[in-house]
Amino acid sequence: QVQLVESGGGLVQAGGSLRLSCAASRNIFSINVMGWYRQVPGKQRELVASITAGGRTSYAESMKGRVSISRDDARNTVYLQMSSLKPEDTAVYYCCATTVISNYWGQGTQVTVSS
Repeated sequence: QVQLVESGGGLVQAGGSLRLSCAASRNIFSINVMGWYRQVPGKQRELVASITAGGRTSYAESMKGRVSISRDDARNTVYLQMSSLKPEDTAVYYCCATTVISNYWGQGTQVTVSS
């Protein structure tokens, strides 16, 4: 089992940047995939970016070129660097750890982009 705590969300103007952090309660080097998802009310949660234990990354088409996911196994932390933010990026952003047993989710952090 792993607990995840996101931080770094907030209010930012369009065109601005934010870095989200996801701190895990245990080491993450053995976790298959760490990912960032986002959700707006009334819509399904969608994948923003993911990174495997081997460092392979994947990004949503809508976010390519504007986000970068990274992991610091020594700090048990995964980051999501976002830039050129748009109002449509406004959502609650969730961290997810995918293990062979289950998916584990954080409580989410709100990102609001004003126009």
